[in-house]
Amino acid sequence: MKQFEFFGKQVSRRQLLTGTAALGSVLVAGGLTGCGGNAQASGLRDIGFWHLLSGGDGIKMQAMITSANQANPGFKVHPTVLAWGPPYYTKLAMASAGGRPPEVAIMHASRVPGYAPGGLIDPWDLDLLAEHGVTGDNFAPRIWEKSQQNGKVFSIALDSHPFVMFYNTDIASKAGVLGSNGQLQEVTSPQAFMAMAREMQKVTQAHGLSFGYLGSGSQMWRLFYTLYKQHGADMELIPGQPMKVDRDAAIESLEFMASLFDDTVAAKAGDISTGIAEFARGDSGMLFSGVWELPTLKKAGLPVDAATIPTLYGTPASYADSHSFVLPRQLNVDDAKRRDVYKFVSDVLKGSISWAEAGHIPAYQPVVQSQAYRDLTPQIHYANAADIIAYDPEAWFSGSGSDWQTYFAENVQNVFLGRDKAAAGWDAFERRTNTLLSRPNPV
Repeated sequence: MKQFEFFGKQVSRRQLLTGTAALGSVLVAGGLTGCGGNAQASGLRDIGFWHLLSGGDGIKMQAMITSANQANPGFKVHPTVLAWGPPYYTKLAMASAGGRPPEVAIMHASRVPGYAPGGLIDPWDLDLLAEHGVTGDNFAPRIWEKSQQNGKVFSIALDSHPFVMFYNTDIASKAGVLGSNGQLQEVTSPQAFMAMAREMQKVTQAHGLSFGYLGSGSQMWRLFYTLYKQHGADMELIPGQPMKVDRDAAIESLEFMASLFDDTVAAKAGDISTGIAEFARGDSGMLFSGVWELPTLKKAGLPVDAATIPTLYGTPASYADSHSFVLPRQLNVDDAKRRDVYKFVSDVLKGSISWAEAGHIPAYQPVVQSQAYRDLTPQIHYANAADIIAYDPEAWFSGSGSDWQTYFAENVQNVFLGRDKAAAGWDAFERRTNTLLSRPNPV
């Protein structure tokens, strides 16, 4: 029986169809829609909304949903929060295939290329979007470009959330690495960065940099791809063809990462939670992580500032993704509900200053250009990341929360632990990627 790799898992055609039908039955029964009966009883139109935002992000999103519901008496948005990662994307694909998806959902922009070609999400009507005051001119060029597939817009970005560098201003000051503007001095080479980290280590007597990576393919990939793109290198994943990559740039990026883990610049081994805790208690001067960690660091009472990852190889670049709104395919589109979705999305975009408070860079430029955003620190210090963001290379299997990032970890983690050479780890990952490229998109 023919086998498919469905988001990294081997399943047969019969299993895929059976699973889709089973999930469709659950959806008919109301198991995942998140819609209650109160709104219907009062004549409101129920709008199902799936997302994968939890913790502080989830609280911020719920506040924006509540605000939109209060401003729009004709509909009520009912959110359903599902687990981040492959399970979320599998359920969303099966819900669309089964014909009972929510009216709107959040996807990472990097995952859209795996869905749009299979008809699992519908394109946005730009004229209808413009009726609500949202046009392509309202987005940074790289973000708007990423929203498109084959000339159609399949996603509307809420934000960009880049991988950045947090730093402790007290430690940096004592280490003598703050500039006259009170921000970290610019470094432009791997050697200069290592020297700065070691000056901070002299202050902390522990480490200069925190970067936990064990067991986290996404954490490893974010830094690797930032460094790789700083080489000015491209990476193409074309179905049926070998991976197109600058092997020398990839290996050099891995070797530099491995050199950080010397128990002086950074801990030899540790996961991201350990890294964040180390930085929060003042045992390192810098932390490489996503902007979503900002609320945690502020809550810890740290004298924290932030900037884009230093440009160490000549080309400014910062790994990032975008939480984006998509329209899961409906068997029968309810025009009134579809219009409600456009209004809801436009309201959330226009109110995304609260999303910025959580660390994310709003995609809707009128918010970024507002005085309220300019008053946010350290957010304003890395707002330029939106101009240099690097999304994952497009493929049906790539992107945030994908098994592809897990495969990256499986092949390069031993490089960082000093057990494998960078070339061996990279070549093994490239072979695994080429196997995926030889297979069709299962959706």
